[in-house]
Amino acid sequence: MKIVAIIPAHLASVRFPNKILFQFHGLPMIEHVRRRALLSGVISDVFVATCDDKIAEAIEGFGGKVIRTANTHTNGTSRIAEAIIQIDCTHVILLQGDEPLLLPRHLEAIADSMQKDPTGNAWNATGPIEYEEELDRHSFVKCAVSPSNRIMYCFRRSPAYSEFKNQQKFIRKILGLIAFEKNFLLEITKLPASIVETFEFIEQMRIVENGFKLTSVPVAPSLPSVNEPAEAEIVLNYIKNNEEQRGLLEQIMKF
Repeated sequence: MKIVAIIPAHLASVRFPNKILFQFHGLPMIEHVRRRALLSGVISDVFVATCDDKIAEAIEGFGGKVIRTANTHTNGTSRIAEAIIQIDCTHVILLQGDEPLLLPRHLEAIADSMQKDPTGNAWNATGPIEYEEELDRHSFVKCAVSPSNRIMYCFRRSPAYSEFKNQQKFIRKILGLIAFEKNFLLEITKLPASIVETFEFIEQMRIVENGFKLTSVPVAPSLPSVNEPAEAEIVLNYIKNNEEQRGLLEQIMKF
């Protein structure tokens, strides 16, 4: 099993334009993600897949590897599918460039799950739901998970009516860490967008709706990402107040 990580990236974010290059402690957000991925020790290499010159120049300026992709992609999955054709590997982990708090041990958990189920199709890191109001917060995706850790369906607002303490037992957050068997990725991206994927803007539903296996990889904690400008300050405070995050920041600043 040869695993690589790819960060799909573009500048045209609707809620936070150019956010991928937003500076945290003197480094673009995406560079934090790239360096943290390299710390995991379970991947062969890290690539950034992009169509934007500014992103490519920034990453290459730090010695990172860039794969140029078309500017017609509507999601990160199709972008990494184009990029992965050029790479010798068996599996690929998609990393979100707007998650600068990425923990290397979460990558290790994904790799461990893949090793235990080498015939699997796709794996998605999931985190616990901590507050009841998160169930109806549409800015991030949730999922219902079976006892065997199979993701049964994904949603933005909870369709369940049971008490919150009960929903916490089977509903988890979808985190920006998803892995694919290489040939499966190339296959799934050729299929038309599924109905729930289209109307709810949930890429994972193409896997579920077509009957393939999407495995939940439980990790903790659920870390904040940067979807809007106000969330950048949340991330900065998290780094400041968390010992593990401070330690990782020290390590990546030494690259």
